[in-house]
Amino acid sequence: MDYETLSYHRKTKLGEIVFSRPEIHNAFNSRMIEELYDVFERIHKDRSIRVVVLTGEGKSFCAGADLNWMRAVQDYNYEKNFSESMQLADVFHKIYTCPKPVIGKINGAAIGGGTGFVAVCDIAIASSEAIFSFSEVKIGVVPACISPYVVKRVGEGRAREFFLTGERISAERAYETGLVNRVVPPEDLDDEVDTMVRQLLSSGPEAIMRCKELLADIADKDMQDAKVYTAKFIANLRKSDEGQEGMDAFLNKRKPNWVTD
Repeated sequence: MDYETLSYHRKTKLGEIVFSRPEIHNAFNSRMIEELYDVFERIHKDRSIRVVVLTGEGKSFCAGADLNWMRAVQDYNYEKNFSESMQLADVFHKIYTCPKPVIGKINGAAIGGGTGFVAVCDIAIASSEAIFSFSEVKIGVVPACISPYVVKRVGEGRAREFFLTGERISAERAYETGLVNRVVPPEDLDDEVDTMVRQLLSSGPEAIMRCKELLADIADKDMQDAKVYTAKFIANLRKSDEGQEGMDAFLNKRKPNWVTD
């Protein structure tokens, strides 16, 4: 597939998306937003893809909004600004709700909206040399479209500090606050991500998708509603083809049919 701002590689059961504007630290513009939405739409429909990896080409993960795009935005009226902001909000939501697990391979700096792409990943694994910042306040705006995902990931207290100060955040601090799940030396990043991919592929693909559905739904339910919802949820899965196969494989000490190696 031909994209201008990113590349997409389909491997066995794996889709790898690479921000491919290394000359400007993979900063995004309206074209990249459109292409990201398109590639995640393709992944959503492609049943052969079970895990997604999102990363950046070169030294950076994503440095936020492209300066040339920002210059153009200065002259937009409200309607044009709202339209493009909705496109950005849509792509964050598209990634966050992808039915396949999304691993963020954070190879370098993730700044502004680039940190938003970290927050919408299911699992973020960062190089120890990566840095992060919600720097929008430094130029008189706010991290609006990414805020729901960052608050979910690090909590309101941390988000208040990060958003209001716009401070630079080390990889270790990002790990301590929950923004990323793991931090490894840069030379170990590929191996750590590969290990996580294998871990995810050892689980039932339908169970993974339903687990993401469960996580999305359960947060807004009170405990009384959650009792019935979760009981129905697991009862249905136990009777599903995958649930039956998984339980039979476990009881008979064999590998389930979704594990091929």
